Amino acid sequence: MRVVNQRVIESSVTIDGKIKSSIGQGLLILLGIEDADTDEDIKWLCQKIVNLRIFPDENEVMNKSILDVGGDILLVSQFTLHASTKKGNRPSYIKASKPEFAIPMYEKFIAQLQQDLGKNIQTGEFGADMKVALINDGPVTIIIDSKNKE
Repeated sequence: MRVVNQRVIESSVTIDGKIKSSIGQGLLILLGIEDADTDEDIKWLCQKIVNLRIFPDENEVMNKSILDVGGDILLVSQFTLHASTKKGNRPSYIKASKPEFAIPMYEKFIAQLQQDLGKNIQTGEFGADMKVALINDGPVTIIIDSKNKE
């Protein structure tokens, strides 16, 4: 399981010309799921995300988590995070999970993240053609892969 965490001032997802979800200060999280992912990956990543100290304190040092600042989360599924570009110029998505596996994992991820954050999060729509807008704050962008936890 791979996530791209982007600290944002604001972010939104638009589908078919209509805004589905939007947040103010917080995190835009892009989530890629592969068949090797487990419930343990979900638990580990969600804990890592809510405790990641990437928000500034009173001295402008990145020392606060999203829990500390009361920020919001917008979670967007993105199978292209598992693209392989080793051969040729057309990425291969063979490692990305098919919807039969990925959708239940995405839903579990949402539930776990909401539990760990202590409030509802905003989401995109799995498999939809989404237009994601953001004002990146910093910019601060952190990539975390649950397969690299050790």
